[in-house]
Amino acid sequence: MATGETGFDDVTFDLISVQYHSLKAGHDYGQYVRDARNAGMDDIASFFEQVMSEDSERARRCHEFLGRLQGSAAAGPATS
Repeated sequence: MATGETGFDDVTFDLISVQYHSLKAGHDYGQYVRDARNAGMDDIASFFEQVMSEDSERARRCHEFLGRLQGSAAAGPATS
């Protein structure tokens, strides 16, 4: 596996990126849910809640995978 200038291999970097964006989006979706509820659009609020839940699960799975990679040679020197 290649290790870039960051000291992380591509897969570790990719997982961290997906986890970050999932968590960031989850934070933003909270506002979207409030906006939709305030507008009386409960079906759209429910959609945003579903998307938020999916991103939360995605972030959790990334965390799980990163835990498996931590300290392994495959993850690059930054995680050793």
